[in-house]
Formats: sequence, structure tokens, C-alpha cells
Amino acid sequence: MKKILIIITIFFSTISTISAKEIKRIVVGSKDAKITIIAYESLTCSHCANFHKDVYPELKKDYLDTGLAKIEFRHFPLDIAAFNASKVSQCNNGGDSKILNSFYANQQKWVKGSSVQEANENLKKFLISEGYNVDFEKCINDKEIEDFVLNDRIDAVKKYKISSTPTIIINDEKFEKTLNYKNLKKALEKLI
Repeated sequence: MKKILIIITIFFSTISTISAKEIKRIVVGSKDAKITIIAYESLTCSHCANFHKDVYPELKKDYLDTGLAKIEFRHFPLDIAAFNASKVSQCNNGGDSKILNSFYANQQKWVKGSSVQEANENLKKFLISEGYNVDFEKCINDKEIEDFVLNDRIDAVKKYKISSTPTIIINDEKFEKTLNYKNLKKALEKLI
């Protein structure tokens, strides 16, 4: 009986490990880039949406698409709506940034509601209207994805003392200047 229990435990541990490896970080740019940018963001944060609208397109064109840098988007949800959207952005994603970009570009369409249920309904309606085929309930109730998102936030606080979003880390150093393209470009040019 003890042998069977050990085998079952090993089997479920293996399944858990395999699933965890399937959750891919959302990354844009060359994996071999000399510069690694980490963006800690909350999907309901208007400043994060502004970063995606005002800074990210130039950053992508000048540094990510040219292979000079890569950016890793990490989760730092500030509320339950952001937490659920983060889980959806990671669910069956494979590391693609399309849904993340869509959430930021259309933030005003889904970030509303006075309760968790209302916020979730708005998020579901948005996903359907944009043609995303997502099993919403499965995604927001997936314990491994939940842990993945929460661990991003925990690591951000422990490693970088992050308390607000967006926060940018460049080659393991916290970017302390005002977050605009001009300042970001100056910091990146020093590393090339």
C-alpha cells in the first residue's frame, strides 16, 4: 500500500511540474539580447496602459525588433480585476503578448465594475468581443497560473522593493527616472 501511495505521489508531482513548465513568460525581443528589460505591471493600471501606448511602440521598434533588447512582462496585480486579467493573459498563451497588449489598448472597455463579479463579467464580455477563445473560468481558477502570477508580485517586492506600477528593471537594476521614452533610451544607450 505504501509503495502505491509513493507512486501516485510521484505521478502527481510530475504532472504538476510539467504543467508549471508550460506557463511561459510573456517576452518580446530576441532571447539572446544583451539587454533584458523587466516590466512589472498591473493590467488595471492607467500608467501601465500609457506605457504601452506612449513608450512601448518606440521601444519595440528601436530595441526589441532590432535584437538589442528583450522585454519580459511580469505581473504585479493591484486589484482582483488585474489579478484575473493576469491569469487570463497567461492561460494557454505560449508567451505571446497579443492579449496583454489588447488589455492595455482597450483598458477602458473592461476595467469597470463595483464588484468582483461585475469586473469579471466585463472582462469576459471584452474577451468575447475581441474574439479571444478563452475558457475564462478555467483560466481564473487554475492554481498553477495563480501561483505564477502571485510569485511575480512576491519576487518583485522581495528582490526590487517594488510598490507601484509600472516599474522597469534594466539588466537587474531598477530604473529610477521618470518613465518616458527619452529617459529609457538614455539608459539603454549606455548599455549598448
